[in-house]
Amino acid sequence: ISVVAIDTGEALAEKTSPFDTFLQIIDGKAEVIIDDTSHVLLTGAAIIVPAHTPNFVKANERFKMIATVIKSGYEGSTI
Repeated sequence: ISVVAIDTGEALAEKTSPFDTFLQIIDGKAEVIIDDTSHVLLTGAAIIVPAHTPNFVKANERFKMIATVIKSGYEGSTI
């Protein structure tokens, strides 16, 4: 779980995670680009970024978000 605050005009570098990631905007407005598709999220909105999908986050205006990586804990398990 990470809490991030980004100022207007800034962006997080593009990345790809081996796990799903739940992004929730807790203040402001963010643009989340997932696999070249733009999603604009306002305060209170959330989105899941699927595992193995390129994505990045832009601040067209200042915002704060919580990013939660969802790990099942059963990767490679025989149960």
